[in-house]
Amino acid sequence: MAEQLMTVYGGKKVVIVGLGLTGLSCVDFFITRGVTPRVMDTRTVPPGSDKLPDGVECHTGSLNEQWLLDADLIVASPGIALATPELQAAADAGIEIVGDIELFCREAIAPIVAITGSNGKSTVTTLVGEMAKEAGWQVGVGGNIGIPALELLKKPCQLYVLELSSFQLETTYSLKAAAATVLNVTEDHMVRYPQGVSQYRAAKLRIYDQAKVCVVNEQDVLTLPESGKDSRCVSFGVDNVGVDSGEYQLDSRHQQLRVNHAPVLSTRDMRLAGQHNYTNGLAALALADAVGIPRAASLQALRTYSGLEHRFQVIHTRNGVRWVNDSKATNVGSTQAALSGLKLEGTLYLLLGGDGKAADFTPLKPYLSGSNMRLYCFGRDGDQLARLCPEISILTETMEQAMRDIAPRLVVGDMVLLSPACASFDQFNGFEHRGHEFARLAEELG
Repeated sequence: MAEQLMTVYGGKKVVIVGLGLTGLSCVDFFITRGVTPRVMDTRTVPPGSDKLPDGVECHTGSLNEQWLLDADLIVASPGIALATPELQAAADAGIEIVGDIELFCREAIAPIVAITGSNGKSTVTTLVGEMAKEAGWQVGVGGNIGIPALELLKKPCQLYVLELSSFQLETTYSLKAAAATVLNVTEDHMVRYPQGVSQYRAAKLRIYDQAKVCVVNEQDVLTLPESGKDSRCVSFGVDNVGVDSGEYQLDSRHQQLRVNHAPVLSTRDMRLAGQHNYTNGLAALALADAVGIPRAASLQALRTYSGLEHRFQVIHTRNGVRWVNDSKATNVGSTQAALSGLKLEGTLYLLLGGDGKAADFTPLKPYLSGSNMRLYCFGRDGDQLARLCPEISILTETMEQAMRDIAPRLVVGDMVLLSPACASFDQFNGFEHRGHEFARLAEELG
């Protein structure tokens, strides 16, 4: 591939909005290019402020509108909405506003696999990275997961695999992905997207702009490009309803992954569990095929990859009872995915609750029926969730109270599943904290 010319930033007045790991990576990026940026953060003591190099001005506690209006280029953290009045004023003044992913795309030489979706994107991103590593490729995996994208530029790579959020895509213009996917679109972050799912989806679909191959979900029309399926599209889906399920199919009857109807792997040979994870595997395989990762390496990675922490992770099994940590299910769609196709001999004790982020919970209702299910609802929006199916719901204040109530009732064949359909910040420091607490209590109570 021909070498890409680096963008020249010399002499530009650059302002970085938002610190943390990503903000620090942006500071480092500009300093290595001979530009000393200014930094601001709305937090009084933002993470990473103690690691700023000497000579970098830093404004904290608010946005400094004068700095923004004096800038030639603003690099905004994905956590800061472009609709924020200070950023809107800068945009109205004609000042360029980008994110760290845009900076990365201007510099990257190797092909990029770009992955977004409401759910499953971290699993698919990591899995494509494992497929490339299995093939012996030098691969950089990061973006919205793990390593900030700009840090990946520091080592030679044959392939970049990026997880991208809708927030990151809002400020990205130069992405020309070798393969891109929107895995699914379900209601999330509605506080950020007051116009609803259509506005959220539009941000996600930016990933297809200039993409060579688009991997779409055959069973989710919202994952198609705005103009519909085109010659760039390949699709994945579940072949359990006698309709077209795409080139990459889960044969649910024989529990096989298939490509163009030819079996390539039995789900029994995979360490990942659950129908949603099998379709994640299909999406990863389609992306890997699109960029030329040898199929044998990809299938071997599918055999050995055991998944990410807090994502439908069986963390404890004793006396025939499984305790499953799906704390990363911070929205309704993720919990729907966890429940879809789930088969049990005994009773499912489902832990729901937290901060619903103004979401509509009613799409969950069809998944919450049957004599072998009990709902334990907790946290800020626990009462809303309990009202979905009051006849099988118990309302508690905390997750721990719910788990202590469940433990004495368990018998062989039962499952305790934390898949809360909500964010965690009402009672925890994040979904990881919630998941670790669930794991700790499962060990104690199991």
